[in-house]
Amino acid sequence: MAKYTESKCRLCRREGAKLFLKGERCFKGTCAFEKRPVAPGQHGMGRKKISEYGLQLREKQKCKRIYGVLEGQFRTYYEKADRMKGITGENMLSLLERRLDNVIYRMGIGSSRAQARQLVTHAHFTVNGKNVNVASFSVKVGDVIAVKESKKDNKYFAEIKQMKVGTMPKWLEFDPETLTGKILALPTREDVDVQIAEHMIVELYSK
Repeated sequence: MAKYTESKCRLCRREGAKLFLKGERCFKGTCAFEKRPVAPGQHGMGRKKISEYGLQLREKQKCKRIYGVLEGQFRTYYEKADRMKGITGENMLSLLERRLDNVIYRMGIGSSRAQARQLVTHAHFTVNGKNVNVASFSVKVGDVIAVKESKKDNKYFAEIKQMKVGTMPKWLEFDPETLTGKILALPTREDVDVQIAEHMIVELYSK
């Protein structure tokens, strides 16, 4: 499977926005985007007029990079959302939010989606008591996500137990003492805090 191996900070600079791909570092003065908020490369400082297609493409690329999915997967999410009832763009964001790696990130177990994805693929979690190590696993209402009993004494998770629960999306709940979370509802557009103009992505794929 293809994997992006270059600096994640270049992706933020390319999209002209903080995508919060490196966890805590994104909130510190060491953030590369804060130091140099221009596109990478020798022409990054240049001012270019972007076409309508270019704006739509940038929104798609930004969304893909925020959730850490490649083009094939992203297109599949769009096509599935298009077949669902409701607004296609909002359906697509809801499907992306329901990815297991994103849920782990939203619960505060991972400092970034990339770290959450690594925790999932290293088989640290169960869903409804069953082992799940697929980051793209789609959760549903009522699902219970928990750290495996055999992993709870791990130093990383021992520190999670001591943390205070921050602002939690209303569609999720998480108990740090038991390292267990639950899906209370499906995420709606109001629950998605990413700065994405999803209608532009729909327009791009609809051409």
